[in-house]
Parts: sequence; structure tokens; C-alpha cells
Amino acid sequence: MRILVVVATKAEILPLISDFGCSISDFEDSTCQLPTVNCQLLVTGVGMVTTAFVLGKHLAANQYDLVLNLGIAGSFDRSIALGEIVEISQDTFAELGAEDDNAFLPIEDMGFGEATFYPSTKLADLYNLFNNFNFKNVSAITVNTVHGSDASIKKVTERLNPQLESMEGAAVFYACREMGVPCMQIRAVSNYVEKRNRANWNIGLAIKNLNTFAIEFLKLYATF
Repeated sequence: MRILVVVATKAEILPLISDFGCSISDFEDSTCQLPTVNCQLLVTGVGMVTTAFVLGKHLAANQYDLVLNLGIAGSFDRSIALGEIVEISQDTFAELGAEDDNAFLPIEDMGFGEATFYPSTKLADLYNLFNNFNFKNVSAITVNTVHGSDASIKKVTERLNPQLESMEGAAVFYACREMGVPCMQIRAVSNYVEKRNRANWNIGLAIKNLNTFAIEFLKLYATF
């Protein structure tokens, strides 16, 4: 079984790299082979465009049994604790459409495509062994501009009622669907979506918990 771990930045998976004996210097063309499991890391860069391009190009030349998208994210849902790990059950390109004065027209309503994409597998679908990862399943949006004003947060909440936001998730789902590769997305909450205030963020805890999961998951996965 071959797995591809997709992340936007190296910083989000530094503990994973270290635990498996890699180093940043092992990265070549944004990829790194973990020596102890049949797993490749792919760093796409931040944003939906670079993610779709880099991942699509990589999948065109390589075959995998699973793509695992890892990353940190902001949460609209205050019932999700900072640092908490969640599994994404659907992800939407929130800005894909058109403005009609004060109304927003989704791309589907315009007849030009679709904006919401889904994982093709879930943790619970893989093996009974993974049932110990009891994470919330949440909905997410993928954005070019993370929300940081009361007005924009209110608008997107009323329209889509998302729980999380990232800048890459839906692009991973889209690329994997087009290439026919099973995929899933796991995120750790680093901050709440509010007026930008880095003092309220806990990126360190989110990265720590995300990598704790990733290390355990990949070591379990390596046994199959």
C-alpha cells in the first residue's frame, strides 16, 4: 500500500519528518520518502491553485492507494477546541461564483461547474484498527483570503455555515477525484475565525497534535 501525505508547508509536518528519520535537506522537488513506511511526502505550497497544480502533476506520474491531506485550519465553530483534530467530510470553494449586487451566485447555479467536493474514503473505512481515531466529522471551506472581519465572517456563515476554513482542502479533493485516487483530509484547529489576532492562535499545539496523529496513523498503516 502506497500513501501520499500532502501538506501546504513543511512547518506543518516537521515533527513527522523528524520522527521518521528524514530532515528538511532530504526534500527534493518538494517531496520526501519516509524511510520506514511506503509513504511519500508532498509539499505543495500555500493556496488552492498551487495545490491543485502540484498535486495533479505529481499524481499524473505516480500511483498511490491513498492521499492524506494534513494541515492546520481556522474554525468558525467554537465547540471545536484549539488544537483539536477533525476529519473533513466536505469542502467547498467558497468564492467560486459571482456577485449579483448583494447576493452571491454559486457556480452551480450559474451552470458552470461545482464547488463542493468530498473525501472518497474515511478513517473508519480503512481498517477497524483505525477506529481509535474518534474525530469529529466537519464541513469546511477553501478560500483565497482567510476571513478576518465581522462582515465577511457573517456573510460566509449565513451562506455556507462552515465549521472550518483552509486554503487548500477542496483543491486536494478535486485533484484526487479527477485522478481517481482515494483521499481524505485531517486538520488541526490553530485558531478561531475572527478579527485577525495572532495572540489568540495556538499553532504550536495544532501542529503537535496533528503530527502525533500522523505518526501513529502511518506506523499503523505500515503494518498492512
